[in-house]
Amino acid sequence: MTPGVSGSPAYEVFALRYASHYGRSSADNFLGEDPLHGSEMPLDFFVWLIRGNGRTVLVDTGFTPETAVRRRRHYHTHPVDLLARLGVAPEDVSDVIVTHLHYDHAGNISAFPGARIHLQTAEMQFCTGPDMRHQLLRKNYEPADVGTAVQSLYEGRLHFADGEKEIAPGISVHLCGGHTRGLQFVTVATARGELLLASDAVHYYENFRRNIPYPSFADLGEYLDGYSRIAARTSALDRVIPGHDPLVLTAFPPSPASPDIAMVHSAPVAELAFGASRAGAANV
Repeated sequence: MTPGVSGSPAYEVFALRYASHYGRSSADNFLGEDPLHGSEMPLDFFVWLIRGNGRTVLVDTGFTPETAVRRRRHYHTHPVDLLARLGVAPEDVSDVIVTHLHYDHAGNISAFPGARIHLQTAEMQFCTGPDMRHQLLRKNYEPADVGTAVQSLYEGRLHFADGEKEIAPGISVHLCGGHTRGLQFVTVATARGELLLASDAVHYYENFRRNIPYPSFADLGEYLDGYSRIAARTSALDRVIPGHDPLVLTAFPPSPASPDIAMVHSAPVAELAFGASRAGAANV
């Protein structure tokens, strides 16, 4: 593969959409002011595959079909089945980076019993600590998922990060906080430069461009500081891959394996290329 950032190995990165939440408007997706005036704005759920240089790394694991029924989400395809379309079996995944333990990011950890799990210490402390006395903070966690993460700790598979940590050459995690106390985003070296898999540090491109967060957070100041940290790492909006934006599937080339898989290591399609940096667009 072509070397990536500063001589680091370059990886392929795929965004795999496994579920959606329809019937949402933009008023549901911005804190306070709704800059899109009640426009239809569904939410997609993704996991991300990083592949190359002899490594297969999964970022987040999605939720189960049973959770989809209970939480009234539209389930497209199980993440394990989407991985299979890319020729990846669960036993091929050496590492799972869990950006945070919300239900839509950590619901299938047990499907990858041979993988090392990577989580921020602050996230485990948050979702097993006294903040979970508050229903508004615990509602996006599934106790069984948190329990599975604890079980992986006792199995010797859970590896903690405290801030920034390299998982493999060209792949690093970064504590961001805000949405949860221990949210982390992932940076990946690719042939087109460093990609930033934002997960829930950036729900939609429009949240980031307009500097208006998604209305779910543990610390608003940390959330906004996270936007600033992301903007400092890249001035190219197409290098930031948001956690829930349906635009990802139309902005980047689809994989031949499935229209629900976008090849985000490839340049965005010409007609949807992003011309404005976040710094310039934040004042729109």
